[in-house]
Amino acid sequence: MDVRSVRNTESESPVRVLPRDQAREHLLAIADILAKVLDTSIRIPGTSWSIGLDPLLGLIPGIGDVIANLIGTVILGIATRLQVPRIVLTRMSLNLLINGTVGAVPIVGDLFSVWFRSHARNAVLLREAALKSDRETHADWFYVAGIIGGTVALLLLTIAFIIWLVYKLWTVVAV
Repeated sequence: MDVRSVRNTESESPVRVLPRDQAREHLLAIADILAKVLDTSIRIPGTSWSIGLDPLLGLIPGIGDVIANLIGTVILGIATRLQVPRIVLTRMSLNLLINGTVGAVPIVGDLFSVWFRSHARNAVLLREAALKSDRETHADWFYVAGIIGGTVALLLLTIAFIIWLVYKLWTVVAV
């Protein structure tokens, strides 16, 4: 018996490598499906509104928004794998940050998640960046600077309001 004629069929892997364009489209399709599950998978009967897993998970106190955002980071991972520009990754990260920060507020945050749909926004950003031949633009940088500036301004205003409120309460109680 010739050893070369015996084939070990168990050791051969049936892995099929997709061509580059098909693999890219497959990853984009995964991101689209994930965004739909997180943001718009459940239609509310009698309305044109739909919600996804993100606001439903947000109803779990403390950990729900964290879980939803961790699932949403898979889209960021896909964007990294597809080598989209860093400015797009920054915009996508900011969308998750905004959703997670506002989503931490009970009830209001969940309603915000229904409206903001950060995962769907990220899927759109990913698809546009992955299919676009040119890279980052000045408009991208302006957008990110505006978001960061607005977030910092909102944070400072919130802190100032809390300090003012504590001061007013202190003057009422101390008198």
